[in-house]
Amino acid sequence: MRFNLRHIVPFALLWLGCGAEPSVSEALPAQAEELAQEQSMLRDFDCSDCLKGTEGARLVGGFSRERVVDDIYHYSVDVRVGPTVYDTITLHRVVRERRVWSPKKGSEAVFMVHGDAWDFRGAFMASTQTSAVPVDHSIAVYLAQRGVDVWGIDLRWTHVPLGTEDFSFMKNWDLGMHARDVGTGLTVARAVRALTGNGGGKVNLLGWSRGAMVAYAYLNAETQLPPGLRNVSGFIPVDMVVKFGPEGESQRQWACARAELAKVQLEAGRVEGGLLGAGAGVAIKLLGEAAIAYPDEPANLPPLPPLPNKQLAITLGAATFSFISAPELGVQPTVPVYHFNAGQFGEGGDLTALRYVKERQFFDFMRSAHPFQSFKEIVESEQLLCGQEDLPYDDHLNKISVPVLHVGAAGGFGSYGEHLPKNLLGSRDVTVKRVQRESNDARFADFGHADLFLAEDAPEHVWEPIYKWMKRH
Repeated sequence: MRFNLRHIVPFALLWLGCGAEPSVSEALPAQAEELAQEQSMLRDFDCSDCLKGTEGARLVGGFSRERVVDDIYHYSVDVRVGPTVYDTITLHRVVRERRVWSPKKGSEAVFMVHGDAWDFRGAFMASTQTSAVPVDHSIAVYLAQRGVDVWGIDLRWTHVPLGTEDFSFMKNWDLGMHARDVGTGLTVARAVRALTGNGGGKVNLLGWSRGAMVAYAYLNAETQLPPGLRNVSGFIPVDMVVKFGPEGESQRQWACARAELAKVQLEAGRVEGGLLGAGAGVAIKLLGEAAIAYPDEPANLPPLPPLPNKQLAITLGAATFSFISAPELGVQPTVPVYHFNAGQFGEGGDLTALRYVKERQFFDFMRSAHPFQSFKEIVESEQLLCGQEDLPYDDHLNKISVPVLHVGAAGGFGSYGEHLPKNLLGSRDVTVKRVQRESNDARFADFGHADLFLAEDAPEHVWEPIYKWMKRH
């Protein structure tokens, strides 16, 4: 194992001991509890010793707080985890309050890891960034309304601003580093939960898309810790393939071709972007903005085709695979006809609209994308899919024994992502939930990768099953 999590474990104990004012030892029990809750969210975060044992991590100020809807509030705090300003993660908490700065107690908790392009808010609170749907139409708010203590992370690359030209600081930003950052976030979440009267017990870990890969890497490493020092009680990988089964042999070979091309680019000095170019999030963001402001004008985002901005944006959602393929370079998508959102098609087969998501909702989702991403994690992801490189992130998958709920979208990664949880983990409690509306030969029009969190009926078909599974476990 080339990285471990032992350096973050002492933080939980250190956190509980920091802060010296005011003493609550002489207060009545109820008053002491209320005072401790206020301290935990307002004062203790200024404690300079709270992050000892986490490789020099430090809190950048205290938590911010904003109301979402009714008694649901969103807290966030930045944590510096490295030497540069870009070495920063943001931790989020979405929870019901019983009064100002005092979260209600909740026995259930989940920590969420986003995937490519979008941060925690874009991935799991997208309804707070658009007027096209009710503000509570996102999984983080949905779960918080039901008493779940929702936590999550913004990975380091989400803090890299548009206009950045020197990306040398990203050189070593790989899956392992992101996994360690998730470990830091989990430790903070458990400590804060303890301080706010929820106990310091283990929490569920949910990873969506590449966030599921990062989460797998974290859990793989966590198996090397004694059970009492682990953070995760249950695992929810959402729509991602990490290991192909026999039925995906062709797709594994596609991954090997992408991995070889990516490795050449990495060795040539590339540190930012995706396989087909730099700043993929820039194009997504700009196209979302253009689809809103100039829907009928031809797109001016070469090498994308000059379709009207609105039509091009809808195509990006419903035919995503065509934007991440380059057959002339030997680059095929991860799986056939992968797409963000199910599309509606006319009699002639022309794409006319999105099926389960409002257009403005999707365009607002697009424009919340972050411009840049670390390239090494992309390379390692392709190498994991290929299975021919000796990487540390899959050494102990058979020792992951926590309960697992795999959630997939038939038009996303579909059944391809089910091989690993069904066959390669050590867990005896594995549940698979695939949202499928069409026959297997109509995957091109089925429920998509982002429909899981954006679709009008996602609460019924995705979020409720996740909530019920957590309650049972």
